[in-house]
Amino acid sequence: MPIGIVGGNAERNRDHNQRVVLEYVRTNEPAGRAEIARSCSLSIQAVSNIAAVLESQGLLKPDGHRTGVRGKPALQYRFNPDGAFAVGVELRPDAIVVSLLNLSGELSYSKRITSVVADPQTAVLQILGLLEEAMTETNRERSHLLGAGIVMPGPFGQTALTSAGEAVLPGWDNLDPQEVFEKSLNCPTLIENDATAAAVSERVAGVAKGLDDFCFVYFGAGIGLGVISNGHIQRGAYGNAGEIGHIITQFQGNQCACGNKGCLETYASRFAAIQYMQKFGIDLSTGADFAKLLQESNPHMLDWLDQAGGHLSQVIGTLENLYDPQTIILGGALPDTVIDALIERIELPVGSVSNRADRQIARLVRGFSGRQTAAIGGAAMVIHQTITPSHLTLA
Repeated sequence: MPIGIVGGNAERNRDHNQRVVLEYVRTNEPAGRAEIARSCSLSIQAVSNIAAVLESQGLLKPDGHRTGVRGKPALQYRFNPDGAFAVGVELRPDAIVVSLLNLSGELSYSKRITSVVADPQTAVLQILGLLEEAMTETNRERSHLLGAGIVMPGPFGQTALTSAGEAVLPGWDNLDPQEVFEKSLNCPTLIENDATAAAVSERVAGVAKGLDDFCFVYFGAGIGLGVISNGHIQRGAYGNAGEIGHIITQFQGNQCACGNKGCLETYASRFAAIQYMQKFGIDLSTGADFAKLLQESNPHMLDWLDQAGGHLSQVIGTLENLYDPQTIILGGALPDTVIDALIERIELPVGSVSNRADRQIARLVRGFSGRQTAAIGGAAMVIHQTITPSHLTLA
């Protein structure tokens, strides 16, 4: 069956045509050259050349010959999900997460280290070590690495928020992260905001699979927002859309490092919880600490959850009326039980465009991938660029 995206025979469309063929075989395997050519509007010779390239790259594999038809039996091809892999890296001020995905988006390796030093030189060395360890553990060859998706907290570029808050990565202000990582990792690299990468992860293999319009509220070092609209990532003019941590939810409220008073991040982020609990002599060093206090019904933890839920309620209602999403997802570097507790405390407004009788998914849900979400999303974006053809009409 045709896939709705066709190739072109011009030389300048070579990469696009390779993606068209790869995507067709992936969704219709096994497939022969004549079938691929007919369905993708390419010549049989062009398909033969493309298939040879993709087979040499390990992305396609022959699957015998089809019999039972007139003429010479046609060689069939299958998609080879383990022919290549991508790495996703989330770099936070307090942790690094590395995940490896095969071409089907299946997670083959993930590791998280904490208490890291996030300055450029140290972070690069740590990431290189983790990448080598991951390839050794999964028996992968460097030549099969498609690229790396590096996920970092925003904002990107010089803004009034660049050096504000606990999500800041020290020493990165005047550097081009893509240039740094492409040189050090020696592979194609893309840089993405953590919340946006988390949203991509959920759309590829999580609760947002099959959804084209949703928001992802991401708990990383701060609080960020990833927005998918009509199937496309919303980035804004400078790549900084979604900085909801600095939306003011309390007039003349807590002093924020950005200079504002009453920012959401000072009430409902992981760091806000850490600061709140320190007032009572309680240390929240790990996600397990959060989960343990919740399980024990610690009154101070329950008070913080009530506070955070109240501030998040304002923001969730705003997001619904701004974006008209199919759902809003909460996820990231908080334990599932804590996110569930926050969802229970969020009061969804009655007066919202999302309050409708024909809903097919709840207005507010927890993400699937947990604290690996952003790193998985980084790798998924690399794979997407490799196997998904452009929907643009090409001459």
